[in-house]
Amino acid sequence: MPKLWDETIDAHRRAVRNATLDTTASLVAERGMRSVTMSEIAEKTGIGRATLYKYFPDVEAILSAWHQRQISQHLEHLAEVRDKASGNQQRLEAVLEAYAQLQRQRIQHQHQPHEAEMAAFLHGDEKVARAQRRLHDMIRDLIAVDAEAGTIRQDIGPGDLAGFCIHALAAAGSASSEKAVRQIVQVALDGLRKPSA
Repeated sequence: MPKLWDETIDAHRRAVRNATLDTTASLVAERGMRSVTMSEIAEKTGIGRATLYKYFPDVEAILSAWHQRQISQHLEHLAEVRDKASGNQQRLEAVLEAYAQLQRQRIQHQHQPHEAEMAAFLHGDEKVARAQRRLHDMIRDLIAVDAEAGTIRQDIGPGDLAGFCIHALAAAGSASSEKAVRQIVQVALDGLRKPSA
């Protein structure tokens, strides 16, 4: 097959997959996992049921794929933020700020009626644990570079400090404003500074 044809088919498959993921996540958040059927997803997405079953065996598989896409996008976003910043300290601060903003957005989306059910189903996934390790490692590595440069405390290891940052920034999820998010990031950064003699 010509390359252009292959690219067109791949683009179509990606479009169908993305539409399926988005439609399913929306329906489940609105009505709950038990109320959504594969037939309904196929109809709302505009594809045949047989085609849908070629992509996914059930609603749970679609939700897992949707969540994995969300996680990947968040990690890619944090990596882009890190790579765009100049200087070690700026990279760490930019990543912490971006992560705090993601936490706030995540909590804001949890006000839909069935979001808690969805979160309970998705957060037991091993892929989530792997993503959390990747996030932890990214922040740990940034802290280690700053610790070597002497700009961050060295009495606590970079891995422990990364854990501190991740847990501290979870508070950004319930922050009352953008200003509060920035202040929470600043508190985390202050915790990384060398203690005064």
